[in-house]
Amino acid sequence: MFGKGKKEKLNQKLDKVSDILEKSNVEEIIYLLGNKKQVFFRNLLAGISRGIGTGIGVTIVTSLLIYFLQKIVTLNIPIIGEFVSDIIDIVRINRP
Repeated sequence: MFGKGKKEKLNQKLDKVSDILEKSNVEEIIYLLGNKKQVFFRNLLAGISRGIGTGIGVTIVTSLLIYFLQKIVTLNIPIIGEFVSDIIDIVRINRP
């Protein structure tokens, strides 16, 4: 049916396709598409992690900003110092 050269060429191409599929994790993707519960819980966990990470990140950046603004106030720069002092007072008043 096939000549010897065509069989070898076909086998080489099939090997290449197999390697590409293994590298692209197609088997894992197909498994995940079939298992809806696992996809749901994985996405739920990813969403919760992103939310917590965002909250922690905003908290750290805000606290660092307030810390540096307080340091600027202690330098007694006339215009900037008053402005920063007003911002810090607003934050202190609105803090729970």
